[in-house]
Amino acid sequence: MAHDHDHSHHHLHHAGHDSQRRLAWAILLTGGFMVAEVVGGILSGSLALLADAGHMLTDTAALGLAWFAAWISRRPADQKRSYGYHRVQTLAAFVNGLTLIAIVVWIAIEAIRRFLSPVAVMGLPMLTIAMLGLLVNLVVFAILHGGDRDNLNIRGAALHVLGDLLGSVAAIIAALVILTTGWTPIDPLLSLLVAALILRSAWKLTRESGHILLEGTPDGLDAATLRCEIPEQLEAVCNVHHVHVWSLTPGRHLVSLHAAIDEDEDRQAALLAIRNLLAERYGLDHATIQLESRHQCADEPEPEPDEGHRG
Repeated sequence: MAHDHDHSHHHLHHAGHDSQRRLAWAILLTGGFMVAEVVGGILSGSLALLADAGHMLTDTAALGLAWFAAWISRRPADQKRSYGYHRVQTLAAFVNGLTLIAIVVWIAIEAIRRFLSPVAVMGLPMLTIAMLGLLVNLVVFAILHGGDRDNLNIRGAALHVLGDLLGSVAAIIAALVILTTGWTPIDPLLSLLVAALILRSAWKLTRESGHILLEGTPDGLDAATLRCEIPEQLEAVCNVHHVHVWSLTPGRHLVSLHAAIDEDEDRQAALLAIRNLLAERYGLDHATIQLESRHQCADEPEPEPDEGHRG
């Protein structure tokens, strides 16, 4: 058995440090404005503002979790965690996705209550605070959006802030409608609209991070395709089986497989050829390859998908 590891330590260290710095700024700005929005929501009676403040409260905690994940993911691998701590970022993204879904449920319940029992809303304070909130959210979103696009942790944090941004826009529109027409149901109505938009992104984030945590096959890669194409591309290989492909984090895919070659083939050359093909054609730089003789795998049945991940 042989291993091919290309961790790109320098790039990962730089990306991790940048993510941590961006998240720290996001925490500072979001947590700081949250207090003002809570006070403004209570004084004005606006659900849109309180919903946005609730977002910012959970966002501050979510950003803190994301910051912790970015920090701990930079720790090197050790005896207990041979892959290091990179998967913590995916776990944090999964938790953030679930938190967003919980927020959507809370907003929906509160909006229904407001429809059944309308309350007076002060339009001017609501408008002022919502505009300030929009400015803060735009700055925070720009900070996070400029980070690593493949980092689910950063994407999860950005989705929280995007929810706040949409909430601020909804609060501004609701405040303008209330100031011009006095129609207060616009406040919970727009809150429901924002909740629906957040739910879509939250579900996508939760599903994608959950797929990685379950070590699902990455998009664009297929074990059956590898089993067929590697023997077709390499004459030295007569059979490929026990193929499993999964992700450590988005963009960091791993593969393990058994490859059968003829007895008279150069094993080292065959191993190198398989590594190069996996890296150049499929972008799989981290491969665990076990070489076998042709007679060891003759007519060996491929395990069913539920028999285990790595065969």
